[in-house]
Amino acid sequence: MTVIEARPHHRFEAAGRPFVYLADSASVFGLDDAAEAVLAALAGGRCSRDELAERLTPVCPAEALDETLAELERVRAIAPVVPTETRPDRPKKVFPLTPFPVSTTVINVTNQCNLGCTYCYEYGDDRIVDTGRNGAPKFMTEETARQSVDFALRESGSNPVAHITFFGGETLLNFRVLKKTVAYARERAAMLGKGVDFSLTTNATLLTDEIIEFLAENEIGVTVSMDGPRDLQNRFRVFHDGRGSYDVVAPKVKALLARHRSRPIGARVTLTAGVLDVRRIYRHLTEEIGFHEVGFAPVTSKDARAWAIDGTGMERVLAEFRALALEWLEAVAAGRHHGFSNVRETLQEIHQGMSKAYPCGAGLGLVGVSTDGQVALCHRFAGSDAHRIGSVDTGIDRVAQREFLERHHIDDKPDCQSCFARPLCAGGCYHEAHTRYGDTTHANLHFCRWVRGWTDVCLRVYAELAERNPAVLARFETTGAAEPVS
Repeated sequence: MTVIEARPHHRFEAAGRPFVYLADSASVFGLDDAAEAVLAALAGGRCSRDELAERLTPVCPAEALDETLAELERVRAIAPVVPTETRPDRPKKVFPLTPFPVSTTVINVTNQCNLGCTYCYEYGDDRIVDTGRNGAPKFMTEETARQSVDFALRESGSNPVAHITFFGGETLLNFRVLKKTVAYARERAAMLGKGVDFSLTTNATLLTDEIIEFLAENEIGVTVSMDGPRDLQNRFRVFHDGRGSYDVVAPKVKALLARHRSRPIGARVTLTAGVLDVRRIYRHLTEEIGFHEVGFAPVTSKDARAWAIDGTGMERVLAEFRALALEWLEAVAAGRHHGFSNVRETLQEIHQGMSKAYPCGAGLGLVGVSTDGQVALCHRFAGSDAHRIGSVDTGIDRVAQREFLERHHIDDKPDCQSCFARPLCAGGCYHEAHTRYGDTTHANLHFCRWVRGWTDVCLRVYAELAERNPAVLARFETTGAAEPVS
């Protein structure tokens, strides 16, 4: 007698009807009465086909039940229970074929910053420390920057375009080298028949007319790290002498937005204790400052830090995200722009059926280069020998890369196996795991409840949009270049 069990899934309602998100297939399906009844029956535990037939006869006749069971098994919502002694060996983990191309190279042109943001993972108490490292130079040299470009173009493989992001510290402290590097990269890319795309992250304090003109002329994508109105920006984003940065940053950003119109310019907000009013921040940055898009991320921090967000704070963040996501839905369904990037990015992953073996592109399609030319998993690990996977002159260490992939695969995170949100989360940020648990392989268990809540919000928005304006979903069928998070 076949015994059946439900696979990890999440039932939700949108547009007045039930849907289900299936973790095994990373798919969204509308439920009819029979399918909903089967999943509800299996929520209480495993059942045989005959037991289901007996319980569901009023809702689902035998013939319809068999069709429903076959369909639910096909989409991997349910599965027969296989006895342990006859269970096949666990399938081998699937890895990308190597060598696979790097799509985005994040070049840390400096590890210095003119701000003293209390919560910064690079300069605060939670920074990564390698006891055996002598320390990378404060500023990347022109020679190392050129080697980094050559590395990016070489490791981009068959990709027609190499994406280069400049990062720091405060990126514009080394504008002289950045400017020369852009010219060199364009020349080298043209010789190789490739395109090259540039972006950078900045705190905007060092923007000048010259720099703004350069960014605009070269169509360089810009993300500004800014935390909102004056009182919120000045809470933690301060100069080394304690002065708030808002009055310096705001007019410079407005000048940038007025001149640089070739690419949308976005803001990146770090949410901290006391800086949680997401909707107020969003409105200020879009309506008063003029950003095209705004993205939010909770601070990376140990619990004991004054800026760490506690459980109550994370619940407030989720409520704020939910409210702003519903605003996004109403605007986009009506054909208007809305710049809440967190919901847009998650909906794109849902629409594309994203099922991640790894939480992000770190060590895969995205790598970070330190000021001395060492290649790390991502920009957050730049300068850490323990997280190094090569150098710009010798290339990626494929053995180190393979070992990293083998140790960090989602299949090796037992806490994630029964979670419906695992296709989108895959255990969470490596740097967050390192900060919280001292181990990049550890799942971000402190974020689990929040991630499941946010996934539920996005699934509801996705299904509503599919019902109200499905043409909008076509925008999510292409994926842009990976961008680093400061």
